[in-house]
Amino acid sequence: MSALQPNQEAITAWFRTQARDLPWRNTSPWGVMVSEFMLQQTPVRRVLPRWEAWLERWPQPADLAQSSLAEAIRAWENLGYPRRAKRLHESATIITQTFNGQVPNSFAELRTLPGVGEYTANAILAFAFGQRSMVMDVNIRRLLARAWLGQSHQSPAISSIERALAIELLPLGDQDAASWAAASMELGALVCTAREPLCSKCPIVNDCNWFSQGQPISEIPRKSQKRYEGSIRQERGRILKLLRNAEHPVKIFDLAELAPDHNQFETALTQLLREGMVHENNIGYSLPNS
Repeated sequence: MSALQPNQEAITAWFRTQARDLPWRNTSPWGVMVSEFMLQQTPVRRVLPRWEAWLERWPQPADLAQSSLAEAIRAWENLGYPRRAKRLHESATIITQTFNGQVPNSFAELRTLPGVGEYTANAILAFAFGQRSMVMDVNIRRLLARAWLGQSHQSPAISSIERALAIELLPLGDQDAASWAAASMELGALVCTAREPLCSKCPIVNDCNWFSQGQPISEIPRKSQKRYEGSIRQERGRILKLLRNAEHPVKIFDLAELAPDHNQFETALTQLLREGMVHENNIGYSLPNS
């Protein structure tokens, strides 16, 4: 670890005055869970209206569980990664049937839910229940890499050094730990940004190891972003958009008509059928349960 030790209290003090007024910071555990599903690789500005509409329509897990998967996929609209809508619907059903309609408050139980990995489980524990948990999203990891480790960016996967540092920095008290998770995430999202960090506005700039070294570019491999244009993901999105807007099953000729690449169309449709995102009958293709 580098010589300088950034002031954690300065970060939490900054958060108390500079935090965004996001609705999921004052909501139910279900509201927090929905936000965590929606915010995966999706910016806040796109999530805000969809989250508000979702919670107005389905304020509790049981409300979503009673609706069809097709309704959930339609409500997800253009947030991207629509499998998250399916997993959230599946999770709502399990919560309703197994946990008496209440989002579970233990790591082990949360990990039994579809779409809830290590990060999502820890985030729900911290932000919904105020529990001490190690929350490590991309913003927190970038902040730790720069301020504490003196690196320009984090590695593609969480390293043992990162994990050990995160554990060392995690406050002992539940509420202090939850506040630290929120504050460090917000500083990474708003100030210690990936491309153009606002170092002049950072509350720990004088304690930042990366800044003190002159902001060198580290030789750590960066996580590569797969292209969306021309990808299978884009074709999946095109198919789902057609089915979301269709009142009746769509024949395969109509689904394939505007596909830019026939092989990609076949691959995308096969994937969607296998995952249960699309249903086939003797008339054509539709969203499931519609």
